Amino acid sequence: MGSDPPGLVHEYLETGPFDLVKYEVDKETGYLKVDRPHRSSSHHPTLYGFVPRTYCGERVHELMEGAQRGDGDPLDICVVSERPIERAEVLVNARVVGGLPMLDGGEADDKIITVLENDPIWSQAEALDDLPTALIDRLRHYFETYKVLPDRPADISNGRA
Repeated sequence: MGSDPPGLVHEYLETGPFDLVKYEVDKETGYLKVDRPHRSSSHHPTLYGFVPRTYCGERVHELMEGAQRGDGDPLDICVVSERPIERAEVLVNARVVGGLPMLDGGEADDKIITVLENDPIWSQAEALDDLPTALIDRLRHYFETYKVLPDRPADISNGRA
């Protein structure tokens, strides 16, 4: 989970900000697999992955009004970094600065927002308010729309901010 959770956590990187394929760790094998190509032209605004040895289950579900359950996956995490990290399947140390409560198809699917530990630009951030509003707006917009197809309505809604 990290050297000092919940403030400092490990993130397992699944994808970078310019990857147009959604990867996910296969729960049976532990290997990274292609989940799906992104269905839109949206790019993820940050590094993205999960916190190892965590689980979005009953405790997270109880915190999200309107959720029927947690999504059953490890906790999702976005890492803000001044430098691009173009490799997936690596661990990075990240400091939590906040989160975006999200509801996806009735399941709690929160996104933890972090900054890369010791990042020369972002490591001073301690809360979401320390990050540019435009970045938080991009993250929120991305997660609200990345599954939207032109011929179908969105099934993702923003939780309490």
